[in-house]
Amino acid sequence: MGTGAVIAIALLGYWAYGSFTSTADETRYVTTVAAKGTLVVSITGSGQVSASNQVDLKPKASGEVVFIGVQNSQEVRAGALIAQLDARDAQKTVRDAEANLESAKLSLEKLRKPADNLSILQTENTLARSKESKQKAEDDLKKAYDDAFNTVSNVFLDLPTIITGLQDLLFSNTTGLGTNGQWNIDYYANATYQYDTKIDEYKLDASNKYSVARNAYDKNFQNYKSANRSSDTKTIESLIDETYETTKSIAEATKSSNNFIQFYKDVLTAHNLRPSTIADTHLSTLNTYTGKTNTHLLDLLDAKNTIKSDKDAIVNADRSIAENTESLEKLRAGTDALDLKSAELTVKQRENALLDAKEKLADYYIRAPFDGTIAKIDIKKSDSITSGTIAATLITKQKLAEISLNEVDAAKIKIGQKATLTFDAVEGLTIAGSVAEIDTVGTVTQGVVTYAVKIGFDTQDDRVKPGMSVSAAIVTDIKQDTLMVPNSAVKSRGEEHYVEIFDSPLAESQSSQGDASANPPRQQTVEIGISNDTSTEIISGIKESDQVVTRTITSTSQATTQQAPSLFGAPRGR
Repeated sequence: MGTGAVIAIALLGYWAYGSFTSTADETRYVTTVAAKGTLVVSITGSGQVSASNQVDLKPKASGEVVFIGVQNSQEVRAGALIAQLDARDAQKTVRDAEANLESAKLSLEKLRKPADNLSILQTENTLARSKESKQKAEDDLKKAYDDAFNTVSNVFLDLPTIITGLQDLLFSNTTGLGTNGQWNIDYYANATYQYDTKIDEYKLDASNKYSVARNAYDKNFQNYKSANRSSDTKTIESLIDETYETTKSIAEATKSSNNFIQFYKDVLTAHNLRPSTIADTHLSTLNTYTGKTNTHLLDLLDAKNTIKSDKDAIVNADRSIAENTESLEKLRAGTDALDLKSAELTVKQRENALLDAKEKLADYYIRAPFDGTIAKIDIKKSDSITSGTIAATLITKQKLAEISLNEVDAAKIKIGQKATLTFDAVEGLTIAGSVAEIDTVGTVTQGVVTYAVKIGFDTQDDRVKPGMSVSAAIVTDIKQDTLMVPNSAVKSRGEEHYVEIFDSPLAESQSSQGDASANPPRQQTVEIGISNDTSTEIISGIKESDQVVTRTITSTSQATTQQAPSLFGAPRGR
């Protein structure tokens, strides 16, 4: 065989090796389904069986003592009322919570009931009235535009006379008022200037205000002549606005002219001179102009406001029509699933609020945690005490377990919480108990704060001796029939929590290696509740039986076909 043939066979072998040997990255997903069950949250601690059978009874709230129900040396049963604090505020909170819950239940009941014919008829009538209101508002708006044009027309019956009258009053030579063909404005200024030069300021102001008013009037009058009552609404609105501003300018010019002539009259009178009687005539004329312009300004403003009010009425009618149309559609279609779910959630929230309020109310009552004898009463009626104050001392025949908890766990413990006790010395023995006492002040050891917690045994067992080691699991929260998933399924993004789900669930598999999917899962935001070491409560976001990802496995798998030995043999050492 030639050298070329050997090389060709070698290349073929290399190609075959590459074809039959591949390395691929594969992602697999381990999944489970969200399920309902009982979720228990507990705190664990360890300690010893106490050699003492004495328990200090303390209130959980602060307030004035209003009742003491026991005496020294009196035997009491578990749950007996030892003392009561003033609980009026807490009782009011309970009453309010009960009323809120009842209101939420009524709302839910209304949603669950199908709409009756009367409700549908009432909504239909409301919708019809909304449509009638819109039609009336449209008719009113049309009339408002007609009235507004009439108002503008009435204004222009007077404005030409007023603007011409202002011109004649200032820029003409009234007989008997001056000489040498002086304009009236110059006469008033010259006659006053030698006594008070401030007259020039009044003259300039009157002249300027007249010029502004005249220019506005000339432009406005042309626009008025170009319009008619059939003009489009935009033109009429613009004409109203323009006429209002023009009238305001003429009113300002009238006021400035009045100030100018009145200053002339006041200065001459102050110097014991007799002003021209024509000045009184001019002032009277200006007062007439002022009255007319003020009336027209009010009429124009009223026309503007009427149009705006009618337009707003149409907008409000449209909103009302949309709301009533949607309400009618909902009534005919039945209760919306989301509305029903929201109402059910509100009832649940109100139930929780009532439960919390009742728990707070119970804090104002000091009760015996188990049977025993009152050794000492440390309070009296009308005392003001705080939480942690020793109210009484109870001696019991029950055994007590005393455990230590850190400050974080101790903050979650409450008197009366149930606990489970186990003992190293007695294999297989489990005793139920409840929290009887919590230290008010912690103990600091090497910078670590711990609190002693006493747990009373619900049952007695002679095998348990004082000083024995004991482990306790105190139940701090429990939810029954609640939706939950494994902790590994819940992930966080900032303050949000989410789970990963597939739009098309993967086939069920018992393999711990999971299943591959061509499409990656998507993130579904969820609201979480309580959690323990293994599971987390899901309040909203997913439903029962939804498949969630608990673990994602990314691996490199290598599949290699069996190859014949290389023609070149294995490499040899030298």
